[in-house]
Amino acid sequence: QVQLQESGPGLVKPSQTLSLTCTVSGGSITTNYYYWTWIRQPPGKGLEWIGYINYNGITYYRASLKSRTSISRDTSKNQFTLQLSSVTPEDTAVYYCGRVTFDDLPNVRAGARVGSWGQGTQVTVSS
Repeated sequence: QVQLQESGPGLVKPSQTLSLTCTVSGGSITTNYYYWTWIRQPPGKGLEWIGYINYNGITYYRASLKSRTSISRDTSKNQFTLQLSSVTPEDTAVYYCGRVTFDDLPNVRAGARVGSWGQGTQVTVSS
């Protein structure tokens, strides 16, 4: 059974880069045909898909965040990482990492948390 755990700083200053790591156990991030995904939930709002890196290392990002987002992976550690640059208070949210199948991707991109997910980590952007 796959397990995912988010880690990273809980407080980031405006204009800095948010960096979160997802550590995966119970399954390899190179296994066909999974999409290793980041989503977030701002306070009082719904889930927002951020992007993914797939089993082949191919990335794809939400259009509105693309210029600020980078998702990478370390296969030796079975981890994948989210970097979001030039953050503002609007980036304050609970961030989740997850494993999603190809069939579930449209639902996740529409705001559903289907698949296997970590417990989430609160990130606050504030000076």
